[in-house]
Amino acid sequence: MNLSLFLSQRFRKAKRDNGFIGFIGKASSAGIGLGIAVLIVALSVFNGFEQQLVERLLAVVPHVEYEAPNRPINNWPSKVKQLADHSEVAAASPFIKLNGMAQFKNELKAVEVSAIDPAFETEVSDIGKFISPTPLQALQKGQIILGKQIFEALGVNIGDSITVLLPNLNTKSDHLAAAKKLRLVVVGQIAMGGPVDHSTGLIHLSQAQDLLDLSADQVMGLRLKLYDVFNAHRTAMSIGSELNDYVYVNTWFRSQGNLYQDIQMVRTIIYLVVFLIIAVASFNIVSTLVMEVKEKQSNIAILKTMGATDRMIIMTFMLHGMFQAFVGMLGGTLLGVGLALSLPDIFLWWNQLSGTNVLAGVYFVEFLPSKLVVSDIAVTLLVTFIMTSIATIYPAWQASRIDPAKVLGQ
Repeated sequence: MNLSLFLSQRFRKAKRDNGFIGFIGKASSAGIGLGIAVLIVALSVFNGFEQQLVERLLAVVPHVEYEAPNRPINNWPSKVKQLADHSEVAAASPFIKLNGMAQFKNELKAVEVSAIDPAFETEVSDIGKFISPTPLQALQKGQIILGKQIFEALGVNIGDSITVLLPNLNTKSDHLAAAKKLRLVVVGQIAMGGPVDHSTGLIHLSQAQDLLDLSADQVMGLRLKLYDVFNAHRTAMSIGSELNDYVYVNTWFRSQGNLYQDIQMVRTIIYLVVFLIIAVASFNIVSTLVMEVKEKQSNIAILKTMGATDRMIIMTFMLHGMFQAFVGMLGGTLLGVGLALSLPDIFLWWNQLSGTNVLAGVYFVEFLPSKLVVSDIAVTLLVTFIMTSIATIYPAWQASRIDPAKVLGQ
């Protein structure tokens, strides 16, 4: 092995008769490096979006909702306690959800009103972190907190009174009665980016209970926060079977699952495409080594007459080709890691330079997240190493097949 390594270094440093061979070798290394850098950066972005999905969006969106379609859920405090005591549940809270219209002067905007108990809601959702100036815990009857986009569309200010048109569900006859007008004071806005800002309005639970003629211990739904968000469907069905009420079961997969699936699908596509690019660059090493073997066949013949074994020749040229790959892998890793770590700052700088933000109002974040995962780098380097190792086998084997008598006899 030591002799093979020494010979590969001598072949690499030796002056070439054909400069095109050196160019092809450098191009192969550059192709491998760029492929690795692109893959590291792309995976870091997808990891960042997935992290933000869990820590930002899923920290606000309920993991599980049990919603009564017809009759209200009675004695909700005891049922909230029952759900919260489950080993897979972090917290539970009551809610009433209504669709309505918010009106201010001549402006109208659709709003999905969630009536919540602030004390319980802060346990299942981190939405309070994105509410200002009034904290969620201070929300009282007669007040409303609106999403930023609704806030701006209506043109309201903190302290203004708006009219909210909400359905009047008569729980005794199960019929939808004429809409009721609620006069509510705007005390805060939700500014987290994404769909929550476009559709959400928060009012106190007692406000909706009065609207629907419900008693203080009756609600239309229960929300859960789970420890394992990616196991929400199985957990929701298992826990829901323990409730005595007839409810619809909804999980975050129904409302936000398409976004998560898109992230995973694009991640897989990126893996396949970039690994194909790396494969092409890796197998360019084949042509480089074939030309190297052709150029160095007299040297190889002399080595074989001096006692070099076929195994030694094969190892020499495999190490020679793998060094080219190593240069590309090292350069690509350094470039990819550097870009992945600085990508959020680069994106912010570009936004400031261009004056636009391509993510604004499109995704649930308005910045470009990046999360570097060591295992992604390890997998990328391992697969690249395997592909380049395979690429060197055939030229190295061809080198070992050289017949000294034929070459030196010419």
